[in-house]
Amino acid sequence: MKFKKTTLPNGLRIITVPTPGNPSVTILVMVETGSSYEKNEEGGLSHFLEHMCFKGTQKRPNSLSISQELDMIGAENNAFTSNEFTGYYAKGEKRHFTKLLDVLSDVYLNSTFPEAEIEKEKGVIIQEISMYEDMPQRKVAELFMSLIYGDTPAGRPVVGTKEKVQQFSRKDFLNYHKRHYVSEGTIIVVAGDLSDKEVKKEIKEKFKSISTSKKFSKAKISEKQKTPQVLVHNKKTDQTHFIIGFRGFNAHDPRTPAAQILSSILAGGMSSRLFQKLREEMGICYYVQAGSDEYTDHGYFAISVGANANVIPEVVRVILAECAQLANVLVSNEDLKNTKEYMLGHLYMALETTDSLANFYASQEAIKHAVLTPKELEKEIRKVTAQDIQKVAKTLFQNKNLNLAVVGDVHNVEDIKKILSF
Repeated sequence: MKFKKTTLPNGLRIITVPTPGNPSVTILVMVETGSSYEKNEEGGLSHFLEHMCFKGTQKRPNSLSISQELDMIGAENNAFTSNEFTGYYAKGEKRHFTKLLDVLSDVYLNSTFPEAEIEKEKGVIIQEISMYEDMPQRKVAELFMSLIYGDTPAGRPVVGTKEKVQQFSRKDFLNYHKRHYVSEGTIIVVAGDLSDKEVKKEIKEKFKSISTSKKFSKAKISEKQKTPQVLVHNKKTDQTHFIIGFRGFNAHDPRTPAAQILSSILAGGMSSRLFQKLREEMGICYYVQAGSDEYTDHGYFAISVGANANVIPEVVRVILAECAQLANVLVSNEDLKNTKEYMLGHLYMALETTDSLANFYASQEAIKHAVLTPKELEKEIRKVTAQDIQKVAKTLFQNKNLNLAVVGDVHNVEDIKKILSF
């Protein structure tokens, strides 16, 4: 899975990932902007703009003309918005590469943001927000980010609020697009059985009109916490969902591989500690998940569980006890080896398609401005020791880093707060 990265004189970055023998090609255009780049009054604009980019260009005047052109060649396309990047992709047979790139570049560079479509799409976005409100696993994730980062770009929902969505005008979209969709902030990844020379030639032609204005930066995250924090959103649900999380490391921190292994030890598979304890032994939850999320200048370590509201204090005790165990007792060589093999197996299985490869390389470049191959990542994972795991656990699992967000029919908040300590 070799790749080649080229930075053009205007700052536009091109990454080609050859996949010999693969009949499909994926083009992913990623821009380094998302909800963390928004001003207070712009909350949700990155995501809304992503929707609007498929509503028409001068060459393709409406959404139907865009979708029909891609449907006619059996292609698929979509877009996504996160905290720190927004991506637009198209996937199809490699013989349609030029057509795919033509459509995607037109959407990215030349969207017209028709006023009538903006007003209609407001209704769509509002329904999307309502949908997420009815999805407690999604709602608790938003609540958790709000708890940690408060009323800052990192703490606000990516989709924004219904009130702010209603206020956006065409001028807002034009200004935001002009400010952020520039050459220095754009990464184009092409994964497929195509030559690097051919890909770069086509991209240079299709993106020759991209703005070369200076890229805007985002506000830095300020980490302020001295004691455990709890935030509960009472909602009538059959199952209560909660996230226990700790302030963690940014994407440039050398401890991130150890933190990722630590999350896998806790809840990385059906033999993981929390899965065995909470589901197999105690039978009090269906799912338990853990992960270490890293961004440009901040990160967090989170454990998610869904369970009956009346057992939440018990589940929290078990989780905190397992975290304390990892901070105080070295992981055995056998457990560490097995966890690494589990992680690496899933890493390679997750990269079997051109779209997954494109996202793998683009997201690394967007967050770190550097890219590791899967083999290089494997090397980083394999060199982590049991001592590294313990050091990271001691650093992460402290009261001053502890946060608990809960969504459900909860009436024992004070009982929960009493056990938030090690």
